[in-house]
Amino acid sequence: MAIFVSEPGRPVGTRLPEIFRGRRVGDVTEMTESHAINTGHSEVTDAEFQQAQYASGLHRAMEEYGSAAYDEPRQQRSYLPVATICTPALYSLPASATLSEALTMMDDNGIHHLVITAQDNVAGLIDLRWLLAWLHEHNANAMSHSMVHIELPAFLTASPETDAHQLARLMLAHQLNAALVVDKNGAPDGIVTSTDYLKLYASAGRQEGTV
Repeated sequence: MAIFVSEPGRPVGTRLPEIFRGRRVGDVTEMTESHAINTGHSEVTDAEFQQAQYASGLHRAMEEYGSAAYDEPRQQRSYLPVATICTPALYSLPASATLSEALTMMDDNGIHHLVITAQDNVAGLIDLRWLLAWLHEHNANAMSHSMVHIELPAFLTASPETDAHQLARLMLAHQLNAALVVDKNGAPDGIVTSTDYLKLYASAGRQEGTV
């Protein structure tokens, strides 16, 4: 159920955590940096869950947290899988696409996030806010720039079994409003955003109002 953060970098190859590439993963604490950031590889940010991840998926997690938690309201459960609140619909563009094409896809589909791929690998996750800020900082010809030549922002990666409460804390700690959900093979499986959390608690508020 680990959560990972990939450092900013150009979309070359895959920028997914190294655990998906069969190499060592460094450990850091949840809120503070314990050693200098190595921009050459991704870092795990909740190592306390790493041993349990993928062991037996959601069933193992349920044993650890207690299935009795499912008698509680969703937003109050001690364990709430990200899979229960994430949005499965994903839109992607190759790194060779321009910023103009990224803006057009977002506008046409009414979305704020795009997965960037390089040779069918996940190479980044961008949002509308970052895109507009980058364009504002550069000249008028920036719209025609290809993303393959641009340093994309850091992004969080979680598994479907990740605890949604833990992920929310990490999103706040890293000041990121979205996280990419990937399966055990590193394939995109959905996205969870701050809007998903707002919907969760807004729904709870409506239910309380009805009662």
